[in-house]
Amino acid sequence: MDLYRQLYQAISDTNASRAADIKLLICDVDGVFSDGRIYLGNQGEELKAFHTRDGYGIKALRQAGIEVAVITGRQSAIVEQRMKSLTVPYIYQGQENKTAAFQALLAELQLDASQVAYIGDDLADWQVMQHCGLAVAVKDAHPYLQKHAHLATSLPGGFGAVRELCDLLLIAQQRFLQFDGSSS
Repeated sequence: MDLYRQLYQAISDTNASRAADIKLLICDVDGVFSDGRIYLGNQGEELKAFHTRDGYGIKALRQAGIEVAVITGRQSAIVEQRMKSLTVPYIYQGQENKTAAFQALLAELQLDASQVAYIGDDLADWQVMQHCGLAVAVKDAHPYLQKHAHLATSLPGGFGAVRELCDLLLIAQQRFLQFDGSSS
């Protein structure tokens, strides 16, 4: 875990061990993949910015055999488009109760909650995070999440926080630098 410390921050042995056991990464979207702001145009169009480094991390995880899902409270065609471009197979939008989607994923993938990492930024994410093997808050998450998550990223949501977690998982599972694709 020395490489992760050199790239981002120090991590406890406990969290390194948790990262080594992860088989599924679940991400919130607004405030995690994006900076949390929603741009609305005069014609009603909605815009969000996504970081290409996060995309590279997601594709690297998928190539390494770690499943990826998003569970978000909002419904957006932009999210559907972005996640499909990253080959994310599990996209749950409009989820007021994120626990139902979480339970469906565990059942479908035949995983234990200890094998799941979740990255979020606000209180709606805690309903799932508290059950996961590795609960991660982005740097600029709500203070409650920062206090109660297993760890907080050194980067804020929308600015590489997802990639940081992807790198942690890949380093912990000794699969870092094995991806040969692009960031999309």
